[in-house]
Amino acid sequence: MKTDMPTADTEEDRAADGPACAATRRGRPRSEAAEQAIFTAVVDLMAGGTTMAELTIEGIATAAGVGKATIYRRWPNKEALLVDVVGKLEVPMPEPTGGGVRVDLIEMIDYMRRRGLAKRTRWVLKAALGQMHSLPELHKAYHERVVKPRREAGLRLIRRAVDEGVLRSDLDVDLLGDLLMGPILYRSILWEDSDLEDPDLARKMVDSLIEGLAPR
Repeated sequence: MKTDMPTADTEEDRAADGPACAATRRGRPRSEAAEQAIFTAVVDLMAGGTTMAELTIEGIATAAGVGKATIYRRWPNKEALLVDVVGKLEVPMPEPTGGGVRVDLIEMIDYMRRRGLAKRTRWVLKAALGQMHSLPELHKAYHERVVKPRREAGLRLIRRAVDEGVLRSDLDVDLLGDLLMGPILYRSILWEDSDLEDPDLARKMVDSLIEGLAPR
């Protein structure tokens, strides 16, 4: 994978930061404006047909109107930058509301449903996730920083459901997680024509699971 090496921060780099920062409103932190310009540049390049493998730090810097050193001050390499960009495109995962474990499970599954809808309408995100399999370093980083924490959050809810007597305690927690999260992942990722528009889909899935796996 091609990755440009960082260079010292030069006058040209600092000058290049200017236009991106000048476009922001007064009082907004300089770093936030530069980062937004970089994020936008990556998305625009991919929307124009540039693949993740073809992206370079130099090309991103040029499109963002910043110097390469501006990017390297924030990310050690292209892979780290792309993980942040894809994470920014994702629908934020909701925090548990405290309305009960059943409600929290429904909200988690509904988050996955909405994420599936976002992937279909925002093809840049969908293309990025598809291309990661050909970029092992990026795929590993994305799994560690995005996928793994979300799965662990889901398993924490499953453990709560077991502790509160909502789900059976004689089954492996990982298996329960697969039984709960598997159907919505199948519909949102593998089954392209599945119906994700139903706002009641998450409740139906969770209640079906609870009914079938409730303690006898």
